[in-house]
Formats: sequence, structure tokens, C-alpha cells
Amino acid sequence: MFSKTLKLLSLILLMAGALAAQESENLRYVERYKEIAIREMERAGIPASIKLAQGILESNAGQSWLARQANNHFGIKCGNDWDGKKVYKKDDDYNEEGKLVESCFRSYKNPEASFIAHSEFLRDPKKQYRYGFLFRLEPSDYKGWAEGLRRAGYATSANYHHKLIDIIERYDLHRFDEMSSVEIIADSGVDNEGEDAVVRPGLEFQNNDVRYVLAKADESPEEISTRAGVRLSDLLRYNEGLKNRNEKLAEGTVVYLQPKRKSFRGKRTWHYVKEGEGMYGISQIYGIQLAALYKRNRLEEGSQPAVGERIKIRGCKVKDQPRLASEAAPVKPQPAVNAPDEDNDGFLDMEEVEEPKAEKPEPPKETVPPPPPVDTAPRPEPTPPQPPVVEPRPEPQPEPEKPAEVEPPAPQYHTVAAGDTLYNISKRYNTTVDEIKKLNNLTSNTIKIGQQLRVQ
Repeated sequence: MFSKTLKLLSLILLMAGALAAQESENLRYVERYKEIAIREMERAGIPASIKLAQGILESNAGQSWLARQANNHFGIKCGNDWDGKKVYKKDDDYNEEGKLVESCFRSYKNPEASFIAHSEFLRDPKKQYRYGFLFRLEPSDYKGWAEGLRRAGYATSANYHHKLIDIIERYDLHRFDEMSSVEIIADSGVDNEGEDAVVRPGLEFQNNDVRYVLAKADESPEEISTRAGVRLSDLLRYNEGLKNRNEKLAEGTVVYLQPKRKSFRGKRTWHYVKEGEGMYGISQIYGIQLAALYKRNRLEEGSQPAVGERIKIRGCKVKDQPRLASEAAPVKPQPAVNAPDEDNDGFLDMEEVEEPKAEKPEPPKETVPPPPPVDTAPRPEPTPPQPPVVEPRPEPQPEPEKPAEVEPPAPQYHTVAAGDTLYNISKRYNTTVDEIKKLNNLTSNTIKIGQQLRVQ
């Protein structure tokens, strides 16, 4: 009896020790990656608390096989457009016979690259229909983001949002949602004054393989050139929007310390213009030379694209230049009744002022004088026009149009349950795996429990 009690006590102590060790790993993870999480929040709009909680949960605080072997902290799979390094392990992919097969995962040069790739995964324009609504939430709304990720089918676990919220509140991660990258540098105890500050880690960052710093509140280009050890003339040349050596910059303004690249080196090809964005701002987001950005999009220097237009950030020139803001102003789109989500992508939700009722039709009625009431009994005259009855004739015409709309069968959906694969679902609905993938824009055979698939 005593030995059983001793074993039980030992087990409890072991479990307590393991929990304490995990707690320590989680705190270490937060300290190590809080800065990149805040920078990504500023750049991409994803709350730092969500980013850190997802990293802790999905990489076991950086201790998972994928995190150690591939610097992949978010379990991002290769997809069709990945041509970087790859690693393989069994996860949740099945072949057409329903057998578990090895999945392809992306391998990154460092964990920070994984954090950036995770942001681009959620911001991918092809996934706007799925994740676009999240970017309309406030960055401080971590509960809305956690619930939204669950609703969008980001993870298979039905309790995914609860797990994220629990981690965020246990470690008080939401405090980072209110901080800027400048504040986190100061919070880390880094001295921002003097030459020593330039050498200390945390002051300089990289984007598109170009070094940059973030301006302090009311800091001037001249002051930045002094603290960064870069000639003022070079600094103004690298950052085309800076014209005055003494201009006061807003806190967190990106200032490049090297020449920007001619194109974006990441996987993203297009940027969709949001309200208040101009070409210079877009060039700073991606670390691309402003002149090269104008040239690639066939725009005159100084012109600005309209909200909702897409700007090409890598690859060859566009065939047609984007619509300009000056052209978009007078154009008032018609109020489409079935406008897609207003359109669930964060760009085309415009509130239009409808002006159709201003027209005054029917003046012709006044131009036709009323018939004189002299001949009161022209009896058969009204009756001959009635046999051809004008009313039945318009009625047959709409009839053929109605069937045309009803012709396509209503879409049929299947909710994925445990054990489901694309293969067995295709057999159940008498279709093919390829057809299901095409209907749902799937790039792999991966499906998740609770996911709704269109099958017809």
C-alpha cells in the first residue's frame, strides 16, 4: 500500500515538474518572438496576441518536430506555389484509397520567416472569401479573431478558439496588442541613444532582404541618419517619400537604410489597394523601389491607383494599367442586388448614394391630347383591338427566362466528419475527387472535420 502511494506521489511530482517546464518554455517563447509578432501586427493587421498564442499552440512553444527541423511554427504546408525547401511527415493527408500519406511542409531559413509566411497565408487574396472578414476586426479584438479562425475552419479542433483565448489570458498576451515595435524595443531595455544603439540587436529589421528602422515620434530623417550611420542623401534616396531633412515623422514610420529591391522577393504577386494607400506607401510595405513599382504597373509617376485596384509587386509588367483614383471618383457603380459580400475581401465595400429616382418619365402622356367627347358611341372600334389582347403576349416572354435561372441544380454540400476523405465523399455523391477539389478551390487532398464541401 505504501509503495502504491509512493508511486502515485512520484507520478504527481513528475507531472507537476513537466507542467512547470512547459510553462517555462511558453514564457521563453513569448520573450523570444514578441517583437516579430508586434511587427507583423503593424505590417499585416493580425493581433500579436493571436500570433503568439498560435505559435505556442501549434509548435509546442518551438519544441515540435516541424519547428526544430524546418523553422515552421504554424504547420504551413507546401501548396502548389511553394518552390523553397521542403520536409515531409505524416499529418492529415490521405490518398484516394483512404490511406494516411506523408504531407509536404514548408521549411524556412529562420522562425521569423515562418511568422511572416503565416501572415501572408491569412492575407492571401485567394483566401479572402475565407479569412477576409477577420481583417475588419480591431487588432485588439483577440476573442473575435480566435472565434473567427475557428469559424473559418483554420483548425480541426472544435475548441481551437478556447485554447487560444486561454493561452492569451494566462500569459497576458493581449498587452502586446496595444504596443508598437518601438515600445517593445524600449521595453526590452535596449538603449536607443548613441552609436552603441545601432549595433545592439532589435533596432534594425529586414524586409524583402533590405535593412530598415522604425522612426521614433517626431524623429527627423537627419536624426535617423545620425543614429543609423547612413548618409542623409542616401537615406532620402532610398525612401522616395522623404523630402525634407527636418520633417517630423510619425512613430513607427519605416525608413530603409539600403536601396530597396526592384520587385518583391516573397510569394505574393499582387497588392490590393486599401483606403488611404498610395504607391509610395505600397513601395514601403514591400521594400520595392517606387520607380520600379510604377513601371511594372504602367503608371505615370505621381499617379495613384483607385481603392480596390490590384498592384503588381513582382514579375513582368501588367497588360493594362490599374484604374486611377482620379478616374474612379466620378464613376458610381450601380447598386448590384447580389453583390458578393460586399464582397468579403475588405476592398470593395463602398456605400453608394443611389440617384435613380431623380428622373421624371412619362411627359409623353401630356403631349397626347385627350380625344374629343363628340362621338360618344364609336361602338365596335374599341372591341377589335381587344381580340389580339396585348397582355398575354408579354407573359410568354418572361416564362422562358425563368427556367434558365432554375436550370442549374441547387448546390449540394457535405460537412466533413471523422474518417471522411475526398475519395469516399466522391463515391458517396457519385462524383470525382478532382471535381470536388475544383468546386472548392482545393490545392491538396487535405480536408478538416466540420469543413463544408460543395459536392455538386
